[in-house]
Amino acid sequence: MSVSKKRIWGWMAFDWASQPFYTLGLTFIFGPYFAVVAAQYYLGSGLEESAANARAQWIWSAGQTVAGLLIAFSAPFLGAFADRSGRKMPWIAFFSVVYVVTTWMLWGLTPDGGSLILILIVFYIGFIAAESALNFVNAILPSLGNDREVGRISGSGAAFGYWGGVVSLFVMLLLLAENDQGVTLLGNAPLFGLDPDLREGTRAVGPFIAIWYVIFIIPFFLYVRDDRHAIRQSTNLRAVTGELIDTLRSVVKRKSLFNFLLGSMFYRDALNAVYAFGGVYAALVLEWQTMQIGVFGIIAAIAAAIVTWLGGLGDARYGPKPVITACVWVLIGVSVIIVGMSRQAMFGIPLPQGSPIPDLVFYFCGVCIGGAGGALYSASRSMMVRHTHPDRPAEAFGLFALTGKATAFLAPALITIFTIMTGSNQLGFLPIIFLFVIGLFLLRSVNKNGDRDAWSA
Repeated sequence: MSVSKKRIWGWMAFDWASQPFYTLGLTFIFGPYFAVVAAQYYLGSGLEESAANARAQWIWSAGQTVAGLLIAFSAPFLGAFADRSGRKMPWIAFFSVVYVVTTWMLWGLTPDGGSLILILIVFYIGFIAAESALNFVNAILPSLGNDREVGRISGSGAAFGYWGGVVSLFVMLLLLAENDQGVTLLGNAPLFGLDPDLREGTRAVGPFIAIWYVIFIIPFFLYVRDDRHAIRQSTNLRAVTGELIDTLRSVVKRKSLFNFLLGSMFYRDALNAVYAFGGVYAALVLEWQTMQIGVFGIIAAIAAAIVTWLGGLGDARYGPKPVITACVWVLIGVSVIIVGMSRQAMFGIPLPQGSPIPDLVFYFCGVCIGGAGGALYSASRSMMVRHTHPDRPAEAFGLFALTGKATAFLAPALITIFTIMTGSNQLGFLPIIFLFVIGLFLLRSVNKNGDRDAWSA
């Protein structure tokens, strides 16, 4: 295998290694478990059931808001510093250590909720580390090929990552995560003598994510290196800040980039909220147990892997903009369904008690969320490559992270406000629809070729 192919495979290994944090941690195992523990904790403190559920959703969204803001305002500086120094790998290594330590600590969330807030903080420190490392990894993407190759590589890498999510979710459900009867999907007790009454099988998701990362990140550090010719001996914060300010000023003058960053800010914020609250919604609205949510996650992850790969092929042939547009439309439709559905009714039409329709519809939503969300992520970073100055990729993806996280408070905050105002977990999702529509509108002014014509002139 050539050096360049090894580098591409090493780069793709990061997606495989880090995806379980999002699949198992954020969405399908730990997130719903946290929601249930939090709801029971607040129910025990004297709140009514609906108020307890709303409080559980509120503190989860508050954590996401704070973490998103910290990522948003640190990413451009870190990216500019990495570009100026020529070093990305030390940053990735540092955030990897933080990631492993914090994910291992998720074991500490016991069913009584005694460490609820501490574990919430630890989880989102891990989230910050995962996202920060990802920004530097994405900044390597422009060096892996030309526009057509980058679209395919981005799609293949993301799809590879989602398959990692599928495999890790299967392992958790078959061997570790227990249902209310204390058994796994195979009908056995969790491995290693873990106590189902203390939810130790489900809590093992934290150490599992950490071990998975340590094993599968090895190819990345073996085959991916900083460009030795770009490495500088030293730099300083003043110089970095000056260059970053100049870049921010220039963004306003670049119409296509400005509209892409602004539009993606809204639709990525909405997508992150769907990911973060999908499992919580299933647990609190549809009353799904960990096993049902896990099966939902497998379906969504398989759809994500397949559709993201197809999206990468579509990106290579037609460019990323049509892929992004189609995915946002699909996610708007899913959001409308989520708002209009409950265990008792569909868009106001009553359902018989015990009807399977809400479950079947939400499984379909899982396919759409996984597929459209994965392809949207891949095509968005491919579009960012088309707007990236060849000499400043980390700074560019720092700005990409800034706009992806600068309003990270917006969707969770709006969900919180609407949930409190309406007292409904379903109606709390209404703002997501508005954010997707705004992002779609701004996308109309984005040049499908980005700024490539300007860089080649």
